[in-house]
Amino acid sequence: MPNRLADEASLYLRQHADNPVDWWPWCDEAFAEARDRDVPVLLSVGYSSCHWCHVMAHESFEDPTTAGTMNADFVPVKVDREERPDVDALYMQATLSMTGQGGWPMTVFLTPTGEPFWAGTYFPPEPRHGMPSFLQILDGVTEAWRERRGEVMEQAGMLARGIQQQNAVTPASGPGGREVIGEALAAMDERYDMVNGGFGGAPKFPPSVALDFLLRRAWADPADANARGMAAGTLRAMAAGGVFDQIGGGFHRYAVDAIWLVPHFEKMLYDNALLLGDYALGARVLDDPAHAATAEAIAGYLLREMRVDGGAFAAAQDADSPGGEGAFFTWTPDEITAVLGPADAEGALARFGVTDRGNFEGRTILHVADPTHDVTAAACNRLLTARGTRPAPDRDDKVIASWNGLAIGALATAGGVLDRPEWVDAARAAARFVLEEMVVDDRLMRVHAHGRARHLGTLDDHADLADGLLALYARDFNPDWLLAARALADAIITLFAAPEGGFFLAGSDAPALVARTRNLEDHPTPSGNAQAAWVMARLHLLTGDIRYARAAEGAVALVTGSVASWPHAFGRALATIDLLTSPPMEVAISGPLDDPATHVLVSAAQGAVGPYAVIAAGDPADARAATAAPLLANRPLVHGLPAAYVCSGFACRAPLTDADALASAIAAT
Repeated sequence: MPNRLADEASLYLRQHADNPVDWWPWCDEAFAEARDRDVPVLLSVGYSSCHWCHVMAHESFEDPTTAGTMNADFVPVKVDREERPDVDALYMQATLSMTGQGGWPMTVFLTPTGEPFWAGTYFPPEPRHGMPSFLQILDGVTEAWRERRGEVMEQAGMLARGIQQQNAVTPASGPGGREVIGEALAAMDERYDMVNGGFGGAPKFPPSVALDFLLRRAWADPADANARGMAAGTLRAMAAGGVFDQIGGGFHRYAVDAIWLVPHFEKMLYDNALLLGDYALGARVLDDPAHAATAEAIAGYLLREMRVDGGAFAAAQDADSPGGEGAFFTWTPDEITAVLGPADAEGALARFGVTDRGNFEGRTILHVADPTHDVTAAACNRLLTARGTRPAPDRDDKVIASWNGLAIGALATAGGVLDRPEWVDAARAAARFVLEEMVVDDRLMRVHAHGRARHLGTLDDHADLADGLLALYARDFNPDWLLAARALADAIITLFAAPEGGFFLAGSDAPALVARTRNLEDHPTPSGNAQAAWVMARLHLLTGDIRYARAAEGAVALVTGSVASWPHAFGRALATIDLLTSPPMEVAISGPLDDPATHVLVSAAQGAVGPYAVIAAGDPADARAATAAPLLANRPLVHGLPAAYVCSGFACRAPLTDADALASAIAAT
């Protein structure tokens, strides 16, 4: 008989609906049950595409004996970390504090009031590799709860206070100066893998947010060979590796090795959104058509395999498939020959390094082993069609506001850079879905699944969506996008602002947890704190509203003292500091948006500005345009012609009506 998770919207929770474990979703009733029974809460956190989450579920949660112990001695609570990042962040902090390491599945034991007192990650069904079995853990925790309650409660109280103190961050005196950028770049250079690209060794994750900063730095200062070299080397190495799907496009989550060859096979929306932006920006800044081709492949994957009804994007594709991990993506020589025929197969086998021995469990992960051999697009499409007949990994169809914001921004920006208007159209469709289907009573929600929106949006949801809407505005100058971005920014200030500066992850209207956490470092996605600052800094230039500037400066002041020590974890903060400490550039273009002359000026500005400039455009007769972007206020046409106003350092030049003159003026500023 299914348990309480059967009616949940989350795919991950429903995957556990047939467990013999008497699971509860995260809710007040679960903790009331724990208080009534005087037992601990056993919190298990994971997500649908997590391989080891599935392993532990099969080994332990499907086992009647283990389930019986869990049901008798605990109130088991299952959480989808993608639905409840606030719960995940809080208890991940606790896990890291207790064990020094974290990951998923995450297993945390709580008092009936939610205070953690013991934690870990995956536990095997029998003692293995120095780890106790899960049953041994359960028995040990139960014994401590019954026989040493005082020690348990003391530990829980100390840990809760420690987490609260960790999140009471003392800010620096300001966002820092230009020296912060130089120190961070020097530190990144020290950690850069000159052979394989990226930073550090195995496992190796795409440094998506750090790459964005490096590319912007190379754009702002073409003489910065280090920033250019680190970005170029990493982009090339990742695209050649098995971590990139060579025939289907899109990137897998990470590589288990240092050379980008063997991936963990799940595909996440956030990775591919961020990397689409990186490769499109790389094509522009590095003038490398190979990066444009990679961007094309990522966008193709997103539009082909990740769109859901209504135009938004699904969260993830699983690592596992019915044939086992990686079976869907790997090949043998015979399989490729059967699809392409002997003549075409020869080049494909050589390029992708496909051998009888293989490189992964007797099969081959496709990678660029020999770039001197070309494989036609037609041949890749035939392989992709053939692969499509295999049992495919599951797709998690829930729509997450934050990740869709990243996709909206990437598609809008990349569509502009690479002249792909259909990508911009896709960004618009996703934006409309989120704004129309995921805002309830003027409050952005985090998740949409099974026809309804649920869970209050976090800081990341507001900041990432606002960033995506600003990217859309920078493409088509529809004031609706800018007004929506401003509303989200205002909500961030109202709901998430901390007294000492910066922002909390959960809003002030969210159900209270043991502590309100902050995410100051980039992980796979930009730090919510830094992304909010990034949005606020650009909104200040577009609107002149000093609240946004103060919010941005307060947010980056929290991390100014840390960025040089671990710079590739602070890519978005570094980009924001770079923006805040650079002379501001604003371009206001006054003219009807359907006038070809306006379009010519817009194109000239978009092609000439640097990485931190903002552009506003609109008809001076359209009051809504200037309401959305006060930068447009009092910018008349010149002799009846569309005109561009270039402002730098808060001083503006005389208006220009000629596109070449506009490009020259921007270049000279």
